[in-house]
Amino acid sequence: MRNHVWIVLCLAFSLGLGAQEGAGPELPRQFRGLSLGMGLEELKAALAADVLFSFRGDRDVSFLPNPQQNLVETTGLSFVKRAFFQLDKGALFIMAFTMNTDLVDYYSLFTALSEKYGPPGSLSPRQSVWENGSTRLALERPLTVKYIDLGVFNGLVEDSTVQETYELRLRQEFIDAF
Repeated sequence: MRNHVWIVLCLAFSLGLGAQEGAGPELPRQFRGLSLGMGLEELKAALAADVLFSFRGDRDVSFLPNPQQNLVETTGLSFVKRAFFQLDKGALFIMAFTMNTDLVDYYSLFTALSEKYGPPGSLSPRQSVWENGSTRLALERPLTVKYIDLGVFNGLVEDSTVQETYELRLRQEFIDAF
């Protein structure tokens, strides 16, 4: 009887792990009403309405060298020291919150995230990362929490790799012309 219970427990445990590895943990895509995928106007309204942030309006919005991207940077009050929001083609795809280490610590956040989403898929002295097919949640040292939309992020990485390859080819053609 004891062996049967052990086998059932092992089977249930392995099935649970298999399910978790396939899809990855269910990760949040929002923090306090700020959501990956939201537009710039929605983001500005949400930041202005949230007492955790000291959002000053359009002067906190920057245009990046890529005309399709914007960066919103604002200071936080209390737990959040600074917050950064990067948009591509009008949609928010990265949220980064630098925490006030006088009020919150790495271990407390790591413990809370691990209890909610399981152990991180990647762990190093520099960062802990939880990831599923669509979202990456990273806790970085000294103390920053990042939410990343992987679909948009991976597309941008792929586009930049294609551009670098093209530029390298043009450079080599130029050199070969001599």
